[in-house]
Amino acid sequence: MKKIISTIVVMFLCGTTLFASPAKEESVRELIDLSGSKNIGNLFMKQLLPNLKRLAPDAPEEFWDKMTKEIDMDKMVELTIPIYQKYLNEEDIQAINKFYKTEAGQKLIKQTPQIMQESMMAGQQWGREVAQKIVSELKEKEYIKQNMK
Repeated sequence: MKKIISTIVVMFLCGTTLFASPAKEESVRELIDLSGSKNIGNLFMKQLLPNLKRLAPDAPEEFWDKMTKEIDMDKMVELTIPIYQKYLNEEDIQAINKFYKTEAGQKLIKQTPQIMQESMMAGQQWGREVAQKIVSELKEKEYIKQNMK
């Protein structure tokens, strides 16, 4: 009897988590479409390609055209759907999709690429400052030689 009562109490305390329906693939796809995640992936690839080209400056443009055509963002979507399903249930996905359909959600989607780009630049600058501070402290404490830059 105590086991039954304990189980009921645990189920009650866990609330909807135990009973939440798993996220449906079509709902996750809608989330990915609404959020512009696929577009962000395409932007990332466009920024990555010039860096890769610098690694192989002698590779002909036909090679890069072929590689670009072979990059399938739908494959990336397929890989991420189970990840969304692992962490979000159907009710979560529906609520997020509802938000993305609002004016504020649409604004967030539109501004996300710029926010990400500026955040990455700010993070890089911050990282340089932190590294400089650490190196300075290491030199001050004479943990590294003074002639290191």
